[in-house]
This record gives sequence, structure tokens and C-alpha cells, in this order.
Amino acid sequence: MHYHGYLWTGPKQRFDDEALRRPPHPDPPPPYGRPELIQRYKEVMAEFPLVDLPPLETAYWLIKSRNLVRGTWPEPKEAAAWLGERMTEYAPRFQSAADRDVTGPAVLIDCAAERLGWGGDVSHGWYLERPVFLSLALVCCPNRIRAELPCPLR
Repeated sequence: MHYHGYLWTGPKQRFDDEALRRPPHPDPPPPYGRPELIQRYKEVMAEFPLVDLPPLETAYWLIKSRNLVRGTWPEPKEAAAWLGERMTEYAPRFQSAADRDVTGPAVLIDCAAERLGWGGDVSHGWYLERPVFLSLALVCCPNRIRAELPCPLR
């Protein structure tokens, strides 16, 4: 098992566009279905892997472009350390004064390493200066919940 890291920053309004954050349904619409539904399904199939927005379910980062992987680590503690480094890097921009407290990341880093160690994914988000949002994710690969998802680096 190894761990991939993902980082996204952008307008909160774009982050809230759930249609672009939702993977295509595993079953396509029937060929005799409404043409607009068939067209929309084709668009989602083509767009979802390419859109840099964080998926609603963290594991689905694995089917996105390999260019979105910010790092890969063989050990949970290494991946969690990356999370801590990114939190420290962005902390001065956190909207909430409580989130800017530099002692807070230590607890999240320890929890992240523990969760990764048993095969869980980690995902956190913070508001930065309005209206910007930061999303950080660590995804186990192969994934415990979505074992059918391929490794983005293969």
C-alpha cells in the first residue's frame, strides 16, 4: 500500500459545483433514453477525470489525472507529514484565527497517520481569504473502500 496526496485551492463557489465533483454513474443511461441525459452522461465521463476539483468521495481522486498527484509516499507518517507541511504553509491565510494556531496541526497529523495506517483516506478543507477554499487529501492506494479504482501512477 502507498499514499497519494492532493491539494486544491480555488473559489469556494467553484468548489460548491457538485455536478463537477460527482463521478459518472456506473450504469450508463439506456440507448433509447432521453438524448440530453445520454449527452450529459458522455460529458461527465469525459470531464470528471480531467477536472481538478476535489471529488465528493475522497477515493475518487484515484481516477483523476496523474498530474493532480502532489506526492506519493510508502509510509503513513510520511504522507501525514506532507499534510502538516501544507497546513503550516497555508495557515497564515486561514480565515479562522483558531485554524491559524500552529499547535493544531500536530493532532491532525497524528490522526491522519493513524487513519492511513489502517487503510482510511484523509480529507480536510479550510476557508482562506474569501472566497477561496483549500482542500487537502491523502488517499490510500490500493483503496480499501474502492478497491476497483486504479493507481493513477500506473
